[in-house]
Amino acid sequence: MTGDIPIKFRLLELFSDEKEHWNYEIVGQIQKEYGMDSNFGRDSINFDILELASGGMLRSVESKVDEDGVYKKGFLLHKYVITDFGKARAADTCLNL
Repeated sequence: MTGDIPIKFRLLELFSDEKEHWNYEIVGQIQKEYGMDSNFGRDSINFDILELASGGMLRSVESKVDEDGVYKKGFLLHKYVITDFGKARAADTCLNL
């Protein structure tokens, strides 16, 4: 995948494996795929994840403070999993899941 679908669709596709993922892991993958290597790109992708969670498509299952600076030192990290609603919306986007 090289950034040829909208980012939020790609996020749903990544989470559709039904495994739990830390936000920084997914953000890093999307940054590489979409060439969004700046801090602004990083934070924009994280905001997209937050929007999917606030829309009920992802659910936070764990959180911790980033003490090591893997994303942003002092920032709250979240581990998310896709919800049934998120799986349905992903299927509606024709992601072939």
